[in-house]
Amino acid sequence: MEKKQLKKYTAELWIDRRFALGECPNYIPSLGRYSWVDIINGELWILDQGGDLRSFSLGQPIGAAVPVKDSEALILAAMDGLYKFEKGGAKLIHSMKDAYAPYQRSNDAKSDPAGRLWFGSSAIDDDHEPCGDLYRFSDGKAVIMQESTKIANGMAWRSDNKEFYFSDSVYRAVFAYDYDLVTGNISGRRELFKIEDGVPDGMCIDTDDNLWVAVWGGNRVEKRSGATGELLAVIEVPAVQTTSCCFGGENMDTLIITSAAVGQTGEYDGCLFRCRVDARGKAPDGVMI
Repeated sequence: MEKKQLKKYTAELWIDRRFALGECPNYIPSLGRYSWVDIINGELWILDQGGDLRSFSLGQPIGAAVPVKDSEALILAAMDGLYKFEKGGAKLIHSMKDAYAPYQRSNDAKSDPAGRLWFGSSAIDDDHEPCGDLYRFSDGKAVIMQESTKIANGMAWRSDNKEFYFSDSVYRAVFAYDYDLVTGNISGRRELFKIEDGVPDGMCIDTDDNLWVAVWGGNRVEKRSGATGELLAVIEVPAVQTTSCCFGGENMDTLIITSAAVGQTGEYDGCLFRCRVDARGKAPDGVMI
């Protein structure tokens, strides 16, 4: 049988500004608004529908910014806890000081289909061994869902709400779990696929339940089957440290891709990119606070 040819795309430059560690892009169709963070500089960035680009500095690293359901607010997963950002300011809503070591911070975060916030912790630099946990936050409590993670990164849920996907970067793997929508519990961790050339970072999922995974150190985003882990397509990105991605655009068929400039000297390292693909995403599930 003839081997199916791998589909390839090329991302184009979208925002020509270098971010030290761009991460966690989101698009809210109802607002026509994009957001992302620069983790190292502790900045939240927002691009409004009218094209106005603005930033907010929290004064500490921000691992992720997750939309709040039916609101213009965002939840910031930061170094010392969770903040609610609205009307130009941020307020601490849950401290993680007792849970995190002094050298840890929040990393990637997503809302699950029921409006619970999931976020990971990781070491703040390379001077410490990678370590952390994966948390679920709801009803004012943060509960560890996966202990002893290394670098907690991308998260996604299958459309039937029966499976949860999670990338732990140091293992170079994306794992699948059984997921219970009612309780928010996960079980049956199993390796879905491994990436050898680069490190799996942030990711998103399309309406066909395929995963789009940014590959740190790999200049690319990979499209992988959520059922088998098979590599289906590749988006080539003109930045070495590709960090995360989300679906956006009028038809939700354009992948928005973040990258990191730290340690890199390329012209477009740290910029944002976009690529129209033969798939569609949906609006992110908002956190219910």
